[in-house]
Formats: sequence, C-alpha cells, structure tokens
Amino acid sequence: MEFGEDEYLQLSGIQHYAFCPRQWALIHVENLWGENGLTSEGEWLHKVAHDDTKIEKRRDLIIVRGMRIFSQRLGLSGQCDIVEFHKSNDGIKINGWPDCWIPYPIEYKHGVSKINDCDRLQVCAQVICIEEMMCCEINEAALFYGEPQKREQVEMDCELRSKVEDVAMQMHELIKRNYTPRVKRHKGCISCSIKDFCLPELGKTKKVEDYLNENL
Repeated sequence: MEFGEDEYLQLSGIQHYAFCPRQWALIHVENLWGENGLTSEGEWLHKVAHDDTKIEKRRDLIIVRGMRIFSQRLGLSGQCDIVEFHKSNDGIKINGWPDCWIPYPIEYKHGVSKINDCDRLQVCAQVICIEEMMCCEINEAALFYGEPQKREQVEMDCELRSKVEDVAMQMHELIKRNYTPRVKRHKGCISCSIKDFCLPELGKTKKVEDYLNENL
C-alpha cells in the first residue's frame, strides 16, 4: 500500500503517538498546541540543527542539515535535524560528490535518554524514509540529547522497524476516523505541554453507567 502526498502525516508525530496516542490526536487531529519549558528547549535545539543553508564537508564526512524526507509506504513526511554521510565502499552515490556514502541520521532531543522507545521510533522512521528515497540500507542512527550533550547510538533492528510501521498505520486509522482516544493517565501527564487541553484528571471520572449501577 502506498499513500498519496495529500495523505502524508508529520513524521514527528511518531514520537508524540508513541508517548501518548491522546497527545498525538490533540495535536494532529484537533490542531491543539501548548508551550512549556521543555518544548521551548526542544525548539531551540531543532532551530540550531535545522540550518539548511550549510552543507559541511570534512574529509570522509558530509553533514547535511534540515534534509526533507518522506515515505510513500508509511505515508509520512518530515525533516531530519542532521544527516551525516560517511564515506564507504558499501555506500551509495550522491549527485555532485565523488565516492560512495552511507547516510547516518541524527535526531536532536532535549533532556536525557528515555527508557521508552519514543525517540528511537522517530529516528527509525527517518531511516525508513531515507532508505526508500535513496535506495540504500541503513543499520544505525543516533539521538543527540541536550542535557548530557552526547549521542546515543540506535540500532535499526527488525523489532524497531516493525513498531514504526504499526504506529504509522494506527495514526492513519485515527486520522481517517477523526478520533481522539480517551484519557489514560501516566507519569508523563505532569510535564505534558497540552495537559490543559487534555484534562487528564477527567480519567478519574466515573462513567454514568457505573455510577447508576452503584447507586440504584
């Protein structure tokens, strides 16, 4: 199955959906957004990385910023923070550059590495897009976290790729239904920038049916 351009969803939504499907739907279905310290820090990091006016060449390395990517198979489009192209005999040809190169996406994130796969899924989705666009194979990418100022290598294994495909299909299904999932409280609700729209405390409210069964 392939999606048309008018059906493409924002690739960054992969991270939102993996963190909380309701958060993703409020942002991408209902077009709601809120700012807090965490989102401002993340925006600053991305602004630094997305300077697409420069392409750097350092010996056996090419650095491209703000590279536009898409996948017809997943129905996603977006922008990479940074893609490094490493010189390799196993790589691909790039117009305007001699030799062969292997793409290596790097996604910038504020804070520290997370236990869950939210960020890893996002950079994996970028890898899948680049592979589809450039007819290549990428085995590894990286996440750069602002607080420790260091990279975390991410292996592009079958399990991670399968999760990306599942999340993408779930996102398309909710868009098609124009549906926002119900509140499901978790630790992340405290620092969520759109909790005032989400109203997670409503998750404690009893259903009318349950109330009637208890009191009648």
